[in-house]
Amino acid sequence: MSIPFPLTALTQSRRIRATMAAAVLVKPGCFEFREAPIPVPGPGQVCIRLEGCGVDAASVAAWKGGDAFEYPLGPGAPGGEAWGRICETGEGVSGLAPGDRVAVLTQTGFAQYTVADASRVLALPDSLDELPFPSWPLAGAVNVFRRSFIEKGDTVAVVGFGFLGALITELAVLAEAKVVAVGRRPYALRLAKQLGASMAVVCKDAPEAARTVEVIREMNRGALCDVVIEAAGNSDTLDLAAQLTRERGRLVLAGTHRDGSRRVDMDLWNRRGFDVINAHEVSTEILREGLNEAASALDCGLIDPRPLYTHRFSLARLDDALRLAAERPPGFMKALVYF
Repeated sequence: MSIPFPLTALTQSRRIRATMAAAVLVKPGCFEFREAPIPVPGPGQVCIRLEGCGVDAASVAAWKGGDAFEYPLGPGAPGGEAWGRICETGEGVSGLAPGDRVAVLTQTGFAQYTVADASRVLALPDSLDELPFPSWPLAGAVNVFRRSFIEKGDTVAVVGFGFLGALITELAVLAEAKVVAVGRRPYALRLAKQLGASMAVVCKDAPEAARTVEVIREMNRGALCDVVIEAAGNSDTLDLAAQLTRERGRLVLAGTHRDGSRRVDMDLWNRRGFDVINAHEVSTEILREGLNEAASALDCGLIDPRPLYTHRFSLARLDDALRLAAERPPGFMKALVYF
């Protein structure tokens, strides 16, 4: 008996019927777990069996809810820090093969499988086989550091000490800068000292900003900072970062400012004449460069993010992971979700 269509079509129809577990954010504060078709890679794409995904600020924002989101989100959304192994490649893919362990730039990382363009996937060295690799913040930290042009002896303030700020601190210490960590949580700032920061200052809100500036001036012999990296992504930390930047210094924006426009003190900005560098970049090419450099840095032991992975959850406990990341209690730095 003849088959009236190509065998490839028959294979694809069977593959489409295979399903995976995927988290679906049906409303703020509530994920449901559903079966969804395992995605099929098209030309230039790969399908990845995910091992895990980090919990990032974008996922926390979607979980909390807001006008920018339409619920329910798609299966796996908005997980953006995933890694896993390639299980299938589409037509025209070269340099990647089934079995390769990879980091992937995706927004559907809270599922067992995802499909991505090959340009958004990086094969990881064998030495990292047992290590988690939350893709976006590792790539972002390297790119922010590169755009900051930190030199030996610079005084560098990192304002907003979460996972990204901790990675940037490690890199700045490697560059032999004098690092000042500024954040809201005493626990995180104790960790900053362990990572090599010269000083750590707790600043919980805008009224404490003036005191923070004076404390840092005293520490730095009356001078402000050569480079200030704003890594929290809110209006208060942006204002504080500007106040800490010396004349003709560099104010580097690393945080994700999702909640609308910002009003800044242009009189201060003009008087100081500092350079403003927007280092929060999202182009595939630039992020892939950051991924490659981050993998190399981990491979040769320049940075070690493992102490920052403080909490691990199964996919079934994704709501708990998001709740913890939103509350950021003492002892928390980064939550990872495993499948």
